[in-house]
Amino acid sequence: MHRDIHTDRWTAVCQLDDIVPNTGVCALLNGAQVAVFHVDDSGPRVFAIDNYDPHSQASVLSRGLVGSLGERIVVASPIYKQHFDLQTGECLESAAHSVGTYPARVADGKVWVAL
Repeated sequence: MHRDIHTDRWTAVCQLDDIVPNTGVCALLNGAQVAVFHVDDSGPRVFAIDNYDPHSQASVLSRGLVGSLGERIVVASPIYKQHFDLQTGECLESAAHSVGTYPARVADGKVWVAL
């Protein structure tokens, strides 16, 4: 569920080194809580999804466990353990509870997210 956005609205969130590899942080961007993940499998990559977990109705996804299920890179919600695909936002257990995604990139050692 990729947001229909203008990709010229990039915001620097933090330094890439501020996010421990294979974990996430929460950023407040234009009033929205965004979970930003640093995945270091075949080189550093970043992903951004909504921080709000629709199952538990809490803003906790940035604190979930990052891993993989098959070829998919996922975060498991820290409350009820549903898995969310970091590339698509799809909830693997219940597609109806998928979350939004945002473009994310690394440039000049910083993590950038577009809203």
